[in-house]
Amino acid sequence: MASSVNRCPWPGEDPFYIAYHDEEWGLPLHDDLRLFEMLILEGAQAGLSWITILRKREAYRAAFDGFDPVKVASYGEAKIAELMSNPGIVRNQLKIRAAVSNAQAFLAVQQEFGSFDRYIWAFVDGQPVINRWGPGDSLPAETPLSQAISKDLKGRGFKFVGPTIVYAHMQATGMVNDHRTDCFRYQEVIG
Repeated sequence: MASSVNRCPWPGEDPFYIAYHDEEWGLPLHDDLRLFEMLILEGAQAGLSWITILRKREAYRAAFDGFDPVKVASYGEAKIAELMSNPGIVRNQLKIRAAVSNAQAFLAVQQEFGSFDRYIWAFVDGQPVINRWGPGDSLPAETPLSQAISKDLKGRGFKFVGPTIVYAHMQATGMVNDHRTDCFRYQEVIG
């Protein structure tokens, strides 16, 4: 059954992808645990499709202790070996080790700024960047702002945070509204 709702074209007809688009993508997110989760998931996605990671999300939540950065930061070699044998997640050693070091960097940012939310949202002065993409427009893979955030994150010890990954994180967490102007979510996420 075709939907009469007008939405961005990227979810296609996949009900799982449509639910993510309709309920989560682009909604401003200010919860540190969820911001950490999205940072780790976006890094895991590098070189893969986002739907692949979304389908593994629950397995990631279980494997990475609910994305508790304190727990993830303490992972040692035994836990890394356990994760490498977990078929529910992407078993890439560099990405798994990056999740651990990113948790450590995340905690350092929380210590310095009071919260990761305060740190990351300062790049957009606490307000989402509202784009106006029409039906024929192509969304950018990165922007000068995502390049600047990527550089800052890397300087703080984060890994798998290139400008494209950072831009995807910005889109997912609502730092930028990249819903098409004809999408029903465009106005909804603005509030």
